Amino acid sequence: MARPIVPILIAMNRISPQTLRAWLADGHELALLDAREEGEFGASHLFWAVPCPLSQRELRARALLPRPSVRTVCVDDGSGLAETLAAFLEADGGTEVAVLDGGTKAWAAAGHVLFSGINVPSKAFGEWVEHHYGTESVDPPELRAWIDSGRKMVVLDSRTEAEFRRMSIPSGISVPGGELAYRIGDLAPDPDTLVVVNCAGRTRSIMGAESLRRAGIPNKVVALRNGTMGWELAGFRCERGRTERFPPGPPKTAALALARAKAFAEASGVGVIGALDLVRFADEDDRTLYLLDVRDPAEFRAGHHPGSRNAPGGQLVQATDQWIGVRNARIVLLDDDGVRARMAGAWLRQMGHRDVFVVDGGIAATTGVDVALRAVPELAMPVPTLDVLRLTEALDAGEPTVVVDVGRSLDHRDGHIPGALWGIRSRLAGLAPKLAGARHVVATSPDGVLARLAVAELRALTQGGGAEVAALEGGTAAWHAFGRPLVKDRTSPPDEACVDCHLRPYDRNAGVEEAMRAYLSWEIDLVHEIVRDGTVRFGVDADA
Repeated sequence: MARPIVPILIAMNRISPQTLRAWLADGHELALLDAREEGEFGASHLFWAVPCPLSQRELRARALLPRPSVRTVCVDDGSGLAETLAAFLEADGGTEVAVLDGGTKAWAAAGHVLFSGINVPSKAFGEWVEHHYGTESVDPPELRAWIDSGRKMVVLDSRTEAEFRRMSIPSGISVPGGELAYRIGDLAPDPDTLVVVNCAGRTRSIMGAESLRRAGIPNKVVALRNGTMGWELAGFRCERGRTERFPPGPPKTAALALARAKAFAEASGVGVIGALDLVRFADEDDRTLYLLDVRDPAEFRAGHHPGSRNAPGGQLVQATDQWIGVRNARIVLLDDDGVRARMAGAWLRQMGHRDVFVVDGGIAATTGVDVALRAVPELAMPVPTLDVLRLTEALDAGEPTVVVDVGRSLDHRDGHIPGALWGIRSRLAGLAPKLAGARHVVATSPDGVLARLAVAELRALTQGGGAEVAALEGGTAAWHAFGRPLVKDRTSPPDEACVDCHLRPYDRNAGVEEAMRAYLSWEIDLVHEIVRDGTVRFGVDADA
């Protein structure tokens, strides 16, 4: 999909690679946002850069920058997207916004290292943890032999529940990484039970296993080397559709888990604050504050502090840049009894985050504390909408109607409205010929949010054509809930068009085994690449 033509903004504040290098090392708050789509970002980027694609700028920028006046540098590959993002941030209240002059190409020309992949700081940290702590692991053939022999053990899958359902190791159960140290006393009460932790590749296997080891459980703990990818590369089959997971509710051994988590958190330098400290943090307009609830998503949905975002502990540690966009910001973690917040906080400290805190008394202690999420004013603006019934009637009656899905390409593959076109917001010009002659142009996305933001862009493409442009109320989820069918097609869009996503090996339609091997080699090599970079320091003395 072609990129839009972006005008060069002469007045934009531009900085050199040398200046950015100095800013990365000065200890002050800094946001480094890459304006490209995730797939483009994943091809080559700066180590500390965080994806903030233009197609999601209204949502991502507000989530990543709780304080818009923070010092911010926008970057791309020299194509002009960074300037467009910088202009948006300045219009949104940014007072210290700059662009890396020449982008990634200039960074490389200055002799600095570029990285491929996504969630690179977290992935590199996982490799550092394995080397630093000597995390033990087991090869798939040996685990297969243990399973076949009936060895006394538990296999715990540290990914999300959705990933577990998609594919899992035989006999495994879903225990996302943030839950492991919290629930292990119930799951493996006998110290003679071997504990095996797996994920899809390496990071969450290593971090999950080492979390249990750092918690000091008496059981032997090992990571499954290379996870489900290694399992399948060894010639074994994963199971599909399994639903086994940890029992709901607080574990019986919660008190023991808290004692273990406290020891790890204290050794790692996690701070403990009260509600009044949180009030003070929220009131200080010269520091950025992230308030993250690390509990299981179901618990978060059941009730949470209105100013917090859900960042389940194990997923937060393995993909920190999804939630934290500002280096050297304050990070406050919430849960109900302190176990999961302390475990996640300990790892964030060791990752190099300086100011990491948990709240004494947890979520209950924050009642009445005013911490507000940044609003997305564009979502409050009125836009024409169409409900599912009206769209159904138009389609069934043969009215010239075009549905445009602006959700993620992988979500479109997993299920889209029959006949829907797919496109990336801000790059929809290529669809203009297919909109000609339409009476209705209906934007949709999984939950309808991005669809609302796309209405103006689609209207600009249909000016003069007389089409009514509207957003589908509730998006594709509402269509499906109404009982209408969805089309699943792994080839639409094709791999080469999915520039909005960094395709995992399992997402590809060809060369899957080769992609698995390349991915695992990439992860293993990160520990050496960060040495070349020279800006990365892991460990609790990182801020010393």
